[in-house]
Amino acid sequence: MTKRTDTRAIMVKDLQIGHQNKIIIQSMCNTKTSDIEATVNQILALEKAGCQLVRLAVVSIDEAKAISEIKKRVHIPLVADIHYDYRIAIECIHQGIDKIRLNPGNIGSKENVRKVVEECKKYHIPIRIGINSGSLEKVIHDKYGKPTAQGMIESAQRHVDILEELDFHDIALSFKSSDVNLCIETYELASKTFPYPLHLGVTEAGTLFTSSIKSSAALSVLLHQGIGDTIRISVNGDPVQEIMIAKQLLKCLHLIDHVPNLIACPMCGRTSYDIESVIKEIEPFLMNINADITVAIMGCAVNGPGEARHADIAIAGGKDEGLLIKKGQIIEKLPTEKMVDRLKEEILKMTADQ
Repeated sequence: MTKRTDTRAIMVKDLQIGHQNKIIIQSMCNTKTSDIEATVNQILALEKAGCQLVRLAVVSIDEAKAISEIKKRVHIPLVADIHYDYRIAIECIHQGIDKIRLNPGNIGSKENVRKVVEECKKYHIPIRIGINSGSLEKVIHDKYGKPTAQGMIESAQRHVDILEELDFHDIALSFKSSDVNLCIETYELASKTFPYPLHLGVTEAGTLFTSSIKSSAALSVLLHQGIGDTIRISVNGDPVQEIMIAKQLLKCLHLIDHVPNLIACPMCGRTSYDIESVIKEIEPFLMNINADITVAIMGCAVNGPGEARHADIAIAGGKDEGLLIKKGQIIEKLPTEKMVDRLKEEILKMTADQ
């Protein structure tokens, strides 16, 4: 396992970020925070999928006042995403928020920042400074002519300086861009510049298809180098999809346990049963399995049995019938239509105590 770059630890409620060889998975609700029912339901779905930290957009005092009720009904820490109005940040803190995403340079005078920092210190609330390549300050953009790694670091340093001058150091940083190469370059530079934990992500990555590719391309490079303490995969649509991708990415890099590994035959002309429908049924089934288990779904008698023997549990299908293989041993030959139910049954047996 790659050793994380050592960073300062911050606590978000009882969740540690940084100064450990562990990556925290987070997401963001796409509901209106004022809609308490919808927001709570979405957070509970994210929790079930494996989300450890969730962010809420808070655009008004009324939305800030919804936080205390939301907190009563969920189980993971909440982050308030705030821009421009320091009074919203203070109200969120008083309502019990666990972390704030806020850029100090965007909320007016240093006196306003000081007021927020004083409340954060009192209630032990960390602040994430989020730098996006698409919203750099005009002076930074004019200096470099376009978004650059150096410009994004300079922007972050301005905000960090404000907090450090107020003797506040419970800080996390993010440097997001829709450009994969810019993301990698900026986070690499940030890891050498700042002692604070880094939140990784590719912003505005798009659909499930494009986001999974862009995010994996950027984040896998960084995580393999030991850079990054928490991640979000930004997907347009149901945020539960973000958790699915994040868990599989971390699983591939051996940075998370208790996540099933699904191996599936890509299919060819030798495939003689509907393997695609089997995969579509097993994949969501495995989302609710918290175990370090490899499951293989193979499509023919040529490579299937051999590949399946390396899995903890597998099926290898043929014409009208298939094999159920457990720990490398064929334990049953059964009709094709019964393979999925038997596979699920064995998975539940194997993972009952994990």
